[in-house]
Amino acid sequence: MTVSPDLLLQAYRNGIFPMSESRDDPDIFWVDPQRRGVFPLDGFHVSRSLARRLVRGGYSVTINTDFTGVIDACADRAETWINAEIRALYTTLFALGRAHSLEVWQEGVLSGGVYGVTIGAAFCGESMFSRRTDASKLALTWLVDHLNRTGFTLFDTQFLTPHLASLGAVEISRIEYHNRLQRAVAQTADFSGVPLAASAQDVLQRMTQTS
Repeated sequence: MTVSPDLLLQAYRNGIFPMSESRDDPDIFWVDPQRRGVFPLDGFHVSRSLARRLVRGGYSVTINTDFTGVIDACADRAETWINAEIRALYTTLFALGRAHSLEVWQEGVLSGGVYGVTIGAAFCGESMFSRRTDASKLALTWLVDHLNRTGFTLFDTQFLTPHLASLGAVEISRIEYHNRLQRAVAQTADFSGVPLAASAQDVLQRMTQTS
């Protein structure tokens, strides 16, 4: 079965996302986990060390500047579920304004980032990467702040990992996720509606107020 961008978006509306066994496997299978990872947007955990790293600087953050660079970096690992068709599908969604990326740059080099799909007020996180210490944590911190500022109510992480749990992500049942998803899909949010936060200090202040 050929997967079109429209079919992919319909799958997300129903809580389903695609994966492949490996980068060289041409097949795609659909996943609807019994337990789902989500980030409560008012419960992101900024540790003291992350707060110091956040405001120390030495990096810059952008959105939608290098989507292909982010997805390729996410796939650049020994084992990946991002095959050629998945890469092409999400690149098309990005061109349609339905997929987005957030990038962390250090010394002019892409050092971390995350990408995902937006449907209504739901941000469905797909993958992230880090080439330098704390780059993915910085990316997630700025992303959660941006989602809060642009009207999102649900941040889906698909699965819960120890890394995500340390930052405040939790696991919920499939039924609970589908209920939250349907509420979020019925709402509106605009990922590109406002620019990123003016400074890391602003991000940290908002995070400490909501967490």
